[in-house]
Amino acid sequence: MDLANTLRHDGQGGVTDDLATPAATARWLRQWHELVPGEPPDVDGELHARLLGLRTAVRALFAHAVAPGPASRADTRPLMPKDEALAGLNAAATTDPVVPELHWPGESTPTRRMRSTETDARTCFVAALARAAIAFLGGPDRERLRACAAPRCVRYFVQVHGRQQWCAPSCGNRARVARHHRRRQRPQTRPHDGGS
Repeated sequence: MDLANTLRHDGQGGVTDDLATPAATARWLRQWHELVPGEPPDVDGELHARLLGLRTAVRALFAHAVAPGPASRADTRPLMPKDEALAGLNAAATTDPVVPELHWPGESTPTRRMRSTETDARTCFVAALARAAIAFLGGPDRERLRACAAPRCVRYFVQVHGRQQWCAPSCGNRARVARHHRRRQRPQTRPHDGGS
């Protein structure tokens, strides 16, 4: 969800891309470094392109998942075909094979975790994002995935209750203000007085 929502409303009627440049991508990646142990990888042109490609695939699959409801306004242009998006997502996930590992420190309760077998942090990070998208799209929250209905918003969100239409209260406020503005802009009709 967080990768898909790196495209967002900028607050002034446009769209901000948190992955617009390798430097911007590096800033975003530092926020999500817990996905991969160790230091976040440096973002070069190759990693930047891989993340953009993965986001394109994820957003195409999100648009498919919300159908027949409307997709995000950012996804109204021709999307990556579903089969291509699936292939890209699945391929990204397989670049970092993970194996189950039992963790049992001291006398505590043992826990199972998945351990990466890849040594390249960039590959680990892309694969971890792909696996997270697969878990989301293959899980129960997919049924509650929606595109925000607020003017100019391009985010997806998981619907908490049946009537929720917006990703955040600020989007709900913006939608109500826009609706009020449209009502006030409608031409006022005068009653017909029957005279000539």
